[in-house]
Amino acid sequence: MLIVVVAVVVVAVVAVAVVEVVAAAAAVVVVVAVIVVIIVVVVVVMVVVVVVVVVVVVVVVVVVVVVVVVVIVAVVVSLLFSIRLSRQSVY
Repeated sequence: MLIVVVAVVVVAVVAVAVVEVVAAAAAVVVVVAVIVVIIVVVVVVMVVVVVVVVVVVVVVVVVVVVVVVVVIVAVVVSLLFSIRLSRQSVY
């Protein structure tokens, strides 16, 4: 009878130890999963910020190029018009 009691106690102690090890491993897995999710979210946010910055830079460059082209065309048209007017007034 004493052997049965000792065996039951040993099995109970081993079961509790196994449950605690499994619980600790599950806690470690949860912590690692949370860290991985945080890293993924940070990386996604950084990628979105980089894409937004690149889009803004491209839009600014396009606007500057369009403004420069419009100014150049306006200056050329103005010069041509003034040359035409000066030739008409001479004749």
